[in-house]
Amino acid sequence: MALRDMTDEQKQTIIEHLEELRKSLVISVIAIVIAAIGSFYFSEEILSIIISPLTSLNENLIVTGVTEAFFVKLKLAFLAGFIIAFPVVVWAIWRFFKPALYPHERKYIYTLFPISIILFTVGVLFAYFGILRLVLNFFIYIAGENLETMFKVDQYVSFVMAFTIPFGLVFELPVVVFFLSKLGIINYEMLSKNRKYALLIIVILAAALTPGPDPVSQMSMAIPVYLLYEVSIWVSKFARSGRHRGKNDS
Repeated sequence: MALRDMTDEQKQTIIEHLEELRKSLVISVIAIVIAAIGSFYFSEEILSIIISPLTSLNENLIVTGVTEAFFVKLKLAFLAGFIIAFPVVVWAIWRFFKPALYPHERKYIYTLFPISIILFTVGVLFAYFGILRLVLNFFIYIAGENLETMFKVDQYVSFVMAFTIPFGLVFELPVVVFFLSKLGIINYEMLSKNRKYALLIIVILAAALTPGPDPVSQMSMAIPVYLLYEVSIWVSKFARSGRHRGKNDS
């Protein structure tokens, strides 16, 4: 339907939705910026945490540019700002989608909110403590004895960011499935019947989201994500049964 064919009421509704979306985006950006500014004062401590998996392998980082160290610490500040402000970002997203839910379904927001934060945190920590050191060790091993490994700090920090944050985001899969199931967009039968296609998509996404072409990091993401997919099937089934009960109660 073209905009000129819409009624004034429909146009007003679209404008209201766009305005709410703009507010949610503004809230998210402001929260991240404020948290990043505060985190910049602790950038040295954050850098020490980030490089600890590499130093534990007896490897050091080097700086090759005049402004490289400054921009690395600025990047780390925004990384920490995003993590710290993530609860606010999630709240802003729920704030936008909340009107689309039935009144009896809005109570799930208060459950999904802490769960989404926990899942994101678990995903980042899983990547950092469980996978990152293995991936770094793999790359150092591939370099062999004939090559001296010298890691640039900006490339290393970018690698860690590109490796850990996607884990946190993909660990939100059960929450996303629950939400979409509540809206009736997907159901557990569809998820169950399309396991093989889901596995293919997960492998492709793992190859795209992980920063390196190595199979170690790709499979490290693909395996837990597929396990989350299996969990999401049960989540979808629970969401559907809850949706039916809610409709019957209303």
